[in-house]
Amino acid sequence: CLQEPKSADSPQEQLGRRRMTAASAPRAPGRAPAAPGASLRYIGALGARVICDNIPGLVNKQRQLCQRYPDIMQSVGEGAKEWIRECQHQFRHHRWNCSTLDRDHTVFGRVMLRSSREAAFVYAISSAGVVYAITRACSQGDLKVCSCDPLKRGRSKDERGEFDWGGCSDNINYGIRFAKAFVDAKEKKVKDARALMNLHNNRCGRMAVKRFLKLECKCHGVSGSCTLRTCWLAMSDFRKTGDYLRRKYNGAIQVTMNQDGTGFTVANKNFRKPTKTDLVYFENSPDYCVMDKSAGSLGTAGRVCSKVSRGTDGCEVMCCGRGYDTTRVTRVTKCECKFHWCCAVRCKECEDTVDVHTCKAPKRAEWLDQT
Repeated sequence: CLQEPKSADSPQEQLGRRRMTAASAPRAPGRAPAAPGASLRYIGALGARVICDNIPGLVNKQRQLCQRYPDIMQSVGEGAKEWIRECQHQFRHHRWNCSTLDRDHTVFGRVMLRSSREAAFVYAISSAGVVYAITRACSQGDLKVCSCDPLKRGRSKDERGEFDWGGCSDNINYGIRFAKAFVDAKEKKVKDARALMNLHNNRCGRMAVKRFLKLECKCHGVSGSCTLRTCWLAMSDFRKTGDYLRRKYNGAIQVTMNQDGTGFTVANKNFRKPTKTDLVYFENSPDYCVMDKSAGSLGTAGRVCSKVSRGTDGCEVMCCGRGYDTTRVTRVTKCECKFHWCCAVRCKECEDTVDVHTCKAPKRAEWLDQT
C-alpha cells in the first residue's frame, strides 16, 4: 500500500520544524519502448488537472495510479523537466547531447528503440528524477499521502556522538516505493530482455538518489557549542545523482540474457559481472555523427566544439573528422564589477570578440544515405 502511516504530529507541526535552518535480444519487433519521459512530460504539461486517459504511453497500472494520486503526478511531471535538464547537462559535450524532440511523443525519439548505453542512462536518470520529485514534494507538504519520514524520531548517534532526530527528514523510502510502482509497471506488463534491462537500470537510478542522503544538524548549547544536536536526513542536490549516473554510463556493462531468462551474462567474458549499481545495455550505440532517423541520431552538424580540447567536446571528436567552420562573434559581458556600500554590485558592460567553431555538415551523398 502506498498510503503513508499517520505520524504522531500533524503535517503542519512537522513542516514548522522543517530542517530547522530552513548482443542479445532487444525488444520484440513491433513493440517499441516508450521513453520514460514520454508520459512524464505530458503530466507536467497538463498541470494540476491531469487527464490521465489522455496521457500517451501509460499502461493500466500507471493509469490507475495517475487517477488515484493526481497530486503526485503533478510533482512527477515537474520532476521530469528537472531530470531532462540534468541529462542535457551531463551530455552537453557529447555527440549525443540528450536532445529532446518536441514533436515526438517519446521525447528522445527513436534513440530509445535501441538497447544502448544512452537508453540505459535515460531510464536510470528518469527513475531517479521521479524519486527525487516525490520525496521533495512529501517534505514540502505538497502531498496529502505523505510528509516527513515518520521513522526518524527519538535519539540516534553517528561518529560525532549522540543526537536527536528532529526537523523534517526527507521521506525517500516513500519516493522509492511510489517510483518503483509507477515506473516499473510498464516493464512488468511484458517480460522480455529489454524489460529486464529497463527494470535493472530503473533500480540503479532509484538507489542513486538514496546513496547521496546526507545528515544535516543544528547545534544547541552555549555559544553554539554543540553539546546537543538536532539532525535530519536530506537529499543532496540532484546534480550529485546526475554526476554519479554519468560515471555509471561511462562504465556501463554490455550483457546478454542468461539461458533461463532471469538475469544477465556479460557479453565479453573478460569483463566482470554487473552489480546492482551498474548500468547494463545490450546493443552498441551508433556513432551519432550524422543524422540517422532510424537510429534516432540528430548528427553533430552545427554543434559548437572546442578547437583546443582533446576530449569529446573537441572539434576533432565532435565533428567526426568532417572539419569545422569558424565564425567571429562579439558578445557583451559584465566586467569590472565593484561592490558599493550598501548593498549593490555595479558592473560595466564589456564587448569581447571570440571565435566560435561549429561542426561542418556531412557531404550531401553521405547525408542522403542516412536519412
